[in-house]
Amino acid sequence: MITTAKRLDTVEEYYFSSKLREVRQLMSEGKPIINMGIGSPDLSPSKAVIEAVASAIQDENGHGYQSYQGLPEMRQAMADFYKDQFGVTVNPNNEILPLMGSKEGIMHISLAFLNEGDHVLIPNPGYPTYTSVTNLVGAVPVYYDLKEENSWEPDFESLEKLELEKVKLMWLGYPHMPTGARGSLALFEKLVAFAKKHNILLINDNPYSFVLNDNPMSLLQVEGAKDVALELNSLSKTFNMAGWRVGMVLGNPEIIDAVLKVKSNMDSGMYYGIQKGAIAALKCDKSWFEDNNKIYRRRRELTEKLAEKLNCKVYKEGVGLFVWAKLPEGIESAEKFIDEILYEKHIFITPGTIFGSNGEGYIRFSLCVKEEKVQEAIDRF
Repeated sequence: MITTAKRLDTVEEYYFSSKLREVRQLMSEGKPIINMGIGSPDLSPSKAVIEAVASAIQDENGHGYQSYQGLPEMRQAMADFYKDQFGVTVNPNNEILPLMGSKEGIMHISLAFLNEGDHVLIPNPGYPTYTSVTNLVGAVPVYYDLKEENSWEPDFESLEKLELEKVKLMWLGYPHMPTGARGSLALFEKLVAFAKKHNILLINDNPYSFVLNDNPMSLLQVEGAKDVALELNSLSKTFNMAGWRVGMVLGNPEIIDAVLKVKSNMDSGMYYGIQKGAIAALKCDKSWFEDNNKIYRRRRELTEKLAEKLNCKVYKEGVGLFVWAKLPEGIESAEKFIDEILYEKHIFITPGTIFGSNGEGYIRFSLCVKEEKVQEAIDRF
């Protein structure tokens, strides 16, 4: 019997991988499932993106291996995007590394900087992949609390009381997933100062800045942030290109070079046509975001009605692709609550518990559901 590596004992199958298998089974049995669980945009990329890819397919030079660093014009488009949208200047030659989705960047960064036994600060609640990747590389997750009474932001007094000597990395993500908390430049300034004080590499995971958010921000807007920080970003949510797997990591050349050493040993470059599509997406004007947000705003209004129908209290300040809501008093288990709705009303909602212990008592709705389907979900109650 061939045994698996011990590192697999530290992780479980990703929640959505197993839960969506159950949802698909219910659908195969004829159940009319409305999936409000996962944040996979159902809207299409722009026409310019599709045309760019279609044209690139005909390019006879576009079918071979591509550069690990991506096309120079794609890195330039990424740099221009950060300059136009955030006022952040980055060198496209050595301060940007394109990724096959920002999720792979979490693994690349961890492999590049973490030794076995290093500690990693992870938000609770937060993206589950931060924990699983930390475990896979043999590092130690150390959770810091985010709570509603503190606007889902870190408590710096509590942070300073943690054993920080072994901490190598700190993950954060604003706008925050799953709550939708916006964060602020003042918060980013505190985080950069904290990272410098304790010699910690700070990484902001920033894929939601342009969804229902009138004030997009980047951690790299803070003066001196590049000394200690990286930022991950993605075209998945902003440009409805989740399945295309286009992301990026930005930071100073020495840190980016370390990540490249890992990445260059794990793939052979992004497909040429997808890079051409990404360039077209990054050149979209302001109307692209406005048109998308008109749709998401109407969906959010309906989804809030659904949450209130369930006697939940919506976190109204949230932005991004989800609605975060507090369960009614007396509900002991978010997972039991959503399972009852799944089996009785055939609506799939995400329990807050998959994002950490501070997610207990909360549920998360995705806005990647057409208005008529959200209305149908409301009508089922």
